[in-house]
Amino acid sequence: MKVKGSEIILKTLIDEGVDTLFGYPGGSVIQVFDSLYDYRDKIKLIRTSHEQGAAHAADGFARSTGKVGVVIATSGPGATNIVTGVATAFMDSIPLVCITGNASRKLIGKDSFQEIDIVGITMPITKHNFIVRDVSQLQETIRKAFKIANSGRKGPVLIDIPSDVMADFTYYEPKEKLSEKNNFDIKEEDILKVANYINNSKKPIIYCGGGVTASGSFKELRKLIQESNIPACNTIMGIGVLGYEDELNLGMLGMHGRYSTNQAIDECDLLIACGVRFSDRVALNTEKFAKNAYIIHIDIDKSEIDKNIFTHFSLIGDVKEILTRLLPHIHSKERRDWISRINELRKNDYVPKSSEDEIKPHQVIKYISKTLGEDLIFVTDVGQHQMWTAQYCGRTHPRSFLTSGGLGTMGFGYGAAIGAKVGNPNRPVVHITGDGSFNMNFNEVITAVNNQVNIITVVMNNSALGMVRQWQHILYNDRFSGTNMVSGLDYVNLSKAMGADAYSCKSFNEFKISFDKAIRANKPVVIEVEIDKDELVLPMIPAGGSVEDVIME
Repeated sequence: MKVKGSEIILKTLIDEGVDTLFGYPGGSVIQVFDSLYDYRDKIKLIRTSHEQGAAHAADGFARSTGKVGVVIATSGPGATNIVTGVATAFMDSIPLVCITGNASRKLIGKDSFQEIDIVGITMPITKHNFIVRDVSQLQETIRKAFKIANSGRKGPVLIDIPSDVMADFTYYEPKEKLSEKNNFDIKEEDILKVANYINNSKKPIIYCGGGVTASGSFKELRKLIQESNIPACNTIMGIGVLGYEDELNLGMLGMHGRYSTNQAIDECDLLIACGVRFSDRVALNTEKFAKNAYIIHIDIDKSEIDKNIFTHFSLIGDVKEILTRLLPHIHSKERRDWISRINELRKNDYVPKSSEDEIKPHQVIKYISKTLGEDLIFVTDVGQHQMWTAQYCGRTHPRSFLTSGGLGTMGFGYGAAIGAKVGNPNRPVVHITGDGSFNMNFNEVITAVNNQVNIITVVMNNSALGMVRQWQHILYNDRFSGTNMVSGLDYVNLSKAMGADAYSCKSFNEFKISFDKAIRANKPVVIEVEIDKDELVLPMIPAGGSVEDVIME
């Protein structure tokens, strides 16, 4: 029996285990939405307010569940509206399958209505992309897309489908998912060499990131830390892979990381980098970063080796497999002198001042974390609030802190929070944002209300684009250009108009009362907290600097 292309899309998605779809209808994908009507008991559709929100929601779903997120958009502006979301996922290695419609085959290349070369546009920001010109290739193309998105270094894949291909008929039969097994030739002698470096080092540090989350290797990593007694630090993408209260957890390093962590990196004699890419927000000055260390890089992507930092030895492969093979060869060591030195460095770490009268960001984040516990998923936008959350969120498990790390996408948060809550309906999701980021995509509050996706949003309102303003203060002599945002916008009435509950707070005590109400509310809630525009994210190492240039006050 022959099946229409639009139905093949849905049948294949179901074969791939998809039960949630984020998107927005339009002319060139209307046939998919028509077929979706018959499959609405098997695939839940979250129609967002904007296609960018749909892409971010699919991304948040993927980050929080470990599954492949799926987004669908129509041709032309629908397709271009997901580009920022695709780029966000690409920079952070998040598996997405993005399906776009296009003009019919006979109209492609003729500047037809809502025709765009989305394959050409997204080529630099996808792992791979396809245009399907024959309906008989549709099923296999979708299956390949899922395999590519979720194997090796994960990332987004785009499939562009002309509308007449969706209308064509072809044969379909259910098939098992294509294997995502990674095959790497990791030599035992290389494993032993790494173990030897670890066992003989006096001042080692483990530096881990998003690759540990992607490979599901945080348990193996923690076992390595415990058995070897090696202190470990994480990037912003690696938040949650280390036990927050563990004595050997140095916390976050880099531009807004702890002073003690960055100084320890400067003094270590061995750096074991697991699932990281040495970004410019970590290795701000490549000539000075870990200048005394022998650097070992473990990563699944060969192209990351020696890209930003030249390493002395590398292992290419799945981090989980490598750590599993490494563990039996690791010797237990006390490393008293090194841990004692790190504890001395910790005495010089920045400690923010608390207040019951003013609202201090670190108190807000810590209160949320303590109140909702380990099940809580934090989602942030980008800016000062993002860094405060990264510093104080206290996550103890991976996939519990979602943020746009590589692209730094303002407006990412609300859509991503929707995806996280849809993928984890029994876990609390709190979206931390600033007034600048919230203003970009607050239309997705409507999506949350319409779909009963109960998210708590905390808007840190300092009437400024806080992070850029901080740079203008520190580096540009208070020449505040384009960063003040005094608009008179009433966030409470705005949120209520979209169907959410809302509160505005001027003191920490008011916030605690409002947050406790939000927890009990069975609907989306927006809480505005007013903070001083001169509140800074500290410590801070200026771009291109080193720990020698750290700003602590």
